[in-house]
Amino acid sequence: MRSAAVIVLTTASMIFTGCTPSSNNSPTDAPNAAPSASAGDPHHGHGHGNHAHHGNHGAHAGGPLIHGFSGAENWAKEFDSPERDAWQKPTEVVSLLQLAPGMKVADIGAGTGYFEPHLSRAVTATGRVFAIDVEPDMVRYLNERIARENLTNVTASKGAFEDPGLAAQSVDRIVIVDTWHHIANRDAYAKKLADALVPGGFVAIVDFTMEASHGPPKEMRLAPEAIQKELQTAGFVTSLATETLPDQYVVIGTKPK
Repeated sequence: MRSAAVIVLTTASMIFTGCTPSSNNSPTDAPNAAPSASAGDPHHGHGHGNHAHHGNHGAHAGGPLIHGFSGAENWAKEFDSPERDAWQKPTEVVSLLQLAPGMKVADIGAGTGYFEPHLSRAVTATGRVFAIDVEPDMVRYLNERIARENLTNVTASKGAFEDPGLAAQSVDRIVIVDTWHHIANRDAYAKKLADALVPGGFVAIVDFTMEASHGPPKEMRLAPEAIQKELQTAGFVTSLATETLPDQYVVIGTKPK
């Protein structure tokens, strides 16, 4: 029987071109947000919280944000805060992935590993979780967390800004939380996600609504219809998931069989 795979990518340490960072990189300036070169941000990893740091960027004209996420221990206080559970609803998000024992899932933008314990349990010991982040210090922290919490089916790796680094048809699911709006060249990135998924597999993109009280600045937010169009360009069949997240939506992109 083929072993399945799931991948998660979070925003917490994604650094993309499109805005100019300031010299301030203190997590205290951006509570409940994944750190950035300007001040802080999630998922993502995954913990955009109130995205206070985005105020330093000004208008971005729809371009991606630049984020740097060193100092992982400091960011973990925000990304893994119990208060995040109330609005991120990790159990509900993971249930939307329809994971089964033995599956392989990728978490892109995994940050400090907020979702990893949930994903690890969902795929069981026979499955695999690939926690991917572009920030070396987040990957270092992820490896330490994996060892500390005995997450033996989780592997952390450093991805590239333009490529998650997944082999063709290597995963069953991909989850991207609070991160998609940070990615440059999303159409091209979506095609690489499609290549990485097995036929019938899908990607779940979780991001902030236009009405959310926290998250990135409104000019940086993406309507779910825009994300669906980007995924459709890469050959995905898309839909909006039914969920109860207070500040976010979930776009599902399925690779045809």
